Amino acid sequence: MKHQAGRRRARRLAIGTVVVLALAGTNGPWLYRFGTGKYHQYLLDQPEYKAENGRWEIVDFPDEYRQNTIHAALLRTGKVLLVAGSGNNQDNFDAKKFDTRIWDPVNGTVKKVPTPTDLFCSGHTQLADGRLLIAGGTKRYEKLKGDVTKAGGLMVVHNENPDAPITLPAGTEFTGKENGRTFVSKDPVLVPRAKKVFDPATGAFLRNDPGIGRIYVEAQRSGAEYETGTQDNYRVRGLTGAQAENTYGIAEKLALDKKDFQGIRDSYEFDPVAEKYIKVDPMHEARWYPTLTTLSDGRVLSVSGLDDIGQLVPGKNEVYDPETKKWSSLDTVRQFPTYPALFLMQNGKVFYSGSNAGYGPHDVGRDPGVWDVATNEFTKVSGLSDPHLMETSGTVLLPPAQDEKYLVIGGGGVGESTLSSKRTRLVDLKAGEPRFTAGPSLEKGTRYPQASVLPDDTVLVSGGSEDYRGRGDSNIRQARLYDPATNGFRRVADPLVGRNYHSGSILLPDGRVMFFGSDSLFADKANTEPGKFEQRIEIYTPPYLYGGERPDLSGGPRTIPRGRSGTFTSKAAASIEKVRLIRPSASTHVTDVDQRSVALDFEVLGDQVSVTVPGNRNLVQPGWYMMFVTDKAGVPSKARWVRVP
Repeated sequence: MKHQAGRRRARRLAIGTVVVLALAGTNGPWLYRFGTGKYHQYLLDQPEYKAENGRWEIVDFPDEYRQNTIHAALLRTGKVLLVAGSGNNQDNFDAKKFDTRIWDPVNGTVKKVPTPTDLFCSGHTQLADGRLLIAGGTKRYEKLKGDVTKAGGLMVVHNENPDAPITLPAGTEFTGKENGRTFVSKDPVLVPRAKKVFDPATGAFLRNDPGIGRIYVEAQRSGAEYETGTQDNYRVRGLTGAQAENTYGIAEKLALDKKDFQGIRDSYEFDPVAEKYIKVDPMHEARWYPTLTTLSDGRVLSVSGLDDIGQLVPGKNEVYDPETKKWSSLDTVRQFPTYPALFLMQNGKVFYSGSNAGYGPHDVGRDPGVWDVATNEFTKVSGLSDPHLMETSGTVLLPPAQDEKYLVIGGGGVGESTLSSKRTRLVDLKAGEPRFTAGPSLEKGTRYPQASVLPDDTVLVSGGSEDYRGRGDSNIRQARLYDPATNGFRRVADPLVGRNYHSGSILLPDGRVMFFGSDSLFADKANTEPGKFEQRIEIYTPPYLYGGERPDLSGGPRTIPRGRSGTFTSKAAASIEKVRLIRPSASTHVTDVDQRSVALDFEVLGDQVSVTVPGNRNLVQPGWYMMFVTDKAGVPSKARWVRVP
């Protein structure tokens, strides 16, 4: 009844706004501005309105601490790591001006952190000890057609010598046997030795399969006359004798076409206590736009991305061992578009929802399904609506994670398409034959939606744009709460800032949600003025924080192993309805595969709350979690940090 009364009060306030706006139309511009400005803000500040719809506010960072935030991660200290790298700004890249900030939302402080390389468009994930693994980034910015002055592209270098690898230094010249044109490598390349192939039945030698190296090359001089139109074999200058015979290049068209971004191999762990980057073993493959996902054994899977010559990594996936700080290549090959949404399942396999955030052919690696990383078996999941509009869609593991249900939100066409989808899709991976079904529709086609799991088991879905990177002033200033129990959306207060490409959201330990970024191509509806990166941070306070006194939570262990229990204290213990472990987010490019909310069994005795962590390590991955208790009115406590070793 109290909830219904609150709705009636909010409705009366809304009607009052309509009356004021109607009067404003008859009393001139000044009163109109008052009606749409001050009275609107008055409405938003009313307790009844906030209890029904929540409230948005902008965090006022000093100018010197603002940045083009591309990546954000909640650290186990409660602070937020904000990473820009070069911030999608080539001037910053050329000047080697790379930015990282640490924001303390409790104390309101911001700290600059030295950034070792351009981590713009890297991948990241939470590690078991609370550090953040960050891998990949930017080696070179893209050049659009018209800005490219020297013909260039991919040179595939072959080594037919089975006895030794060969390293070709930067500046190596390759001359076409047919076209006679010479191209120069921009970086060194290691070409492995050839592999001897034998007949498995007789043991007889069959052939040498050449070792392969890939390198970006470009013409020595500018001009269209240095372009090539067809495949050619290339001699490697400076080699003689057997080396010259065994080592050669093969290239397709080398032209003045657009050159995509290039990735790097660098990897770092960010230490949240020392608040600094620590360099670890580099990846085997350079990656720009990769996804990092924790596997059953605690190692981290790295997939996809653009490599160091600007091409989609051809299915060469690898894993990072946090114990040895080393990367190793997988024997299996599986190719995905960049920033694919990959989630560890409770059976140890990996679910790919089909969501991705950018580069790759329209017909490669786009089908959703379940991937057994060990065997490379991939089982497609059917029933996906708008399957051609999955790029820039969002995917979230719905709470509680034990149910293994996913919501896929919006999306758009491949590349700079104007198409967008207003659909949401649901899939239950515990079903006998999992299949996508229709979820509630959005009001508008939505690319780049931000989605955060909340401690009351709802999901906040906000922002996005109808067109690619907000073209045509198409940002969607709307927010909704999705309830998995009813499979329905409820519209809440509208955000103050439009958010599209390069934006994201992070659940904070106090139950609020932080929003960052947005990188519109244009600033006006006619697409004539260049866009400006959105540097403002915005905070959403959900309705549950206006719903009454919060339950307290104190004491208890800092570490609870899987399958074990821990006891905490709360004066509101008798009113507690849910206990959730929520893994902290690491968000970028509509991709946040870390966040998950795990339901804990609990018992109450007096003011004591005893909670038990599930035993499945694929459900509860090792690491630090926020533990929330929520009372019967849906009001959550502040989080207690708990480590699952």
